[in-house]
Amino acid sequence: MITIYGIKNCDVMKKARDWLKAHGVEAAFHDYKVAGIDEAQLTAWAERVGWTTLLNTKGTTFIDLPEWEKQDLNAAKAIRLMAAAPSMIKRPVLDLGDRMIVGFKPAIYEEAFGSAEDAEG
Repeated sequence: MITIYGIKNCDVMKKARDWLKAHGVEAAFHDYKVAGIDEAQLTAWAERVGWTTLLNTKGTTFIDLPEWEKQDLNAAKAIRLMAAAPSMIKRPVLDLGDRMIVGFKPAIYEEAFGSAEDAEG
C-alpha cells in the first residue's frame, strides 16, 4: 500500500495528491499534524533517505527556531525537532514500500509511476 505523508493544508501536498489522482495512483493519506508522527517512524525514514533530506530547513517553522536549536544539527537532534514540530518535515513523504520519495517533482513521480498513458493501460 502506498502512503503519502504530509499536512492537508499545504500547496505542495495538494499538487502531489492531485498528480497521484490524475494518474490513477491510489495512496492512503497520513496527515501528521492530525495523526502525529513518532520518533521511531522518523528514525526509520532517516535511515532510508537521510535526515538532511527529511528536514525542511527552508520553512518558517525551522527558520523561526532560536539559533541555538539550529546549531550542531545531527540525526538525533533533527528527528527530535521534526517529531516536536511536524511542519519541519519536508513534504510530501511518499512511501512506496520498496522506496521513498521526499518532496514533489512531477518528473520523479512519472519515473516512479509512469506517464498518464502508462497508468491507463
